[in-house]
Formats: sequence, C-alpha cells, structure tokens
Amino acid sequence: MRIGSGYDVHRLVEGRKLIMGGVDIPYELGLLGHSDADVLLHAIMDALLGAAALGDIGKHFPDTDDKYKGISSMELLKHVKKLLNDKHYVISNIDATIVAQKPKMKPYIPEMICNIAEALNLDVDQVNVKATTEEGLGFTGSMEGISASAVCLITKPQNLVGDDIMGCAGCCKK
Repeated sequence: MRIGSGYDVHRLVEGRKLIMGGVDIPYELGLLGHSDADVLLHAIMDALLGAAALGDIGKHFPDTDDKYKGISSMELLKHVKKLLNDKHYVISNIDATIVAQKPKMKPYIPEMICNIAEALNLDVDQVNVKATTEEGLGFTGSMEGISASAVCLITKPQNLVGDDIMGCAGCCKK
C-alpha cells in the first residue's frame, strides 16, 4: 500500500469559469490558471502521482506547454489514471477537501464524486469529497482563492505483476 497527498490553490478572478471536480459551478468568479484551474482535481492528481512516486502535475503537465492551455483537468486526470495503470497500481480510495468561503459546494459534490469516479474507473464509494470554509480567515476566507487537499491509497497487487506472478518464489528460474 502507498499513500499520497496533494494540495492545490488558485486565485479567484473575474472572467473565468469556476470548475470544481469537473462541474461548472455558476458563480461570478472563477479560478485563474493555465488549464481550467480545477483545484480539486489538481490536488487529487498530485496525491495519486505522489503515491506512485511519479512526481507531480507540474512535471507531467507544465504550465509552460501551450498544449495544456485551457485543457479540462478531467482529461489530465484520465492521463494520470493511465500512468498508474502502466505501473500496475490500483486506486483503493480518494478523500478530498475543498476550502472555499463561497460559493457553497454541497449541492455539487455528488456530481463531482461521479465525475471523478468515472474518470478513474472507480465505484463512487471509493471517492469522498467534502467542503469547508475557513470562517472568514486566510486567503480562502477573504475569497481571494480556493484551495483543495486530497489523500489517496493505492496498491500494487504483488500476485499480478513481476516475479511474484501466482505467488512464485522464483524457483522456476533455477
């Protein structure tokens, strides 16, 4: 088992959509970023990449690369899933928290969970998303930005990969 954690923050600005967990949330401000700036998905991707020792989203999707300008973070999340699949990792669960004073996230959380589960080919009971405020404190409390954090657990079933196929102790190679 491997545990990963991720964190992301983006500034709230006018003239941008507010995308959270792949959901377009009606609000007068949106998040500033190179992609769609979905802080929730960015935190989840960093948690997954970290658990697999594959770096972070900046390594895989640099903001200096124009091919990622305005890209949907759901597409990036699907690519992260492929990277994990290539290393034979299985996602056990994801737990994430959005920190935002406004807007209220609760009405959108079920759709966020469904979007994340679908992108990662998980059951919805393997994904948890919650939201909180900082009661007017800090940059999220003053509505300057929104942050998100995530943790995940991934596994690599040893009886399915490498020398441990079918529990072999290596005696067949002698």
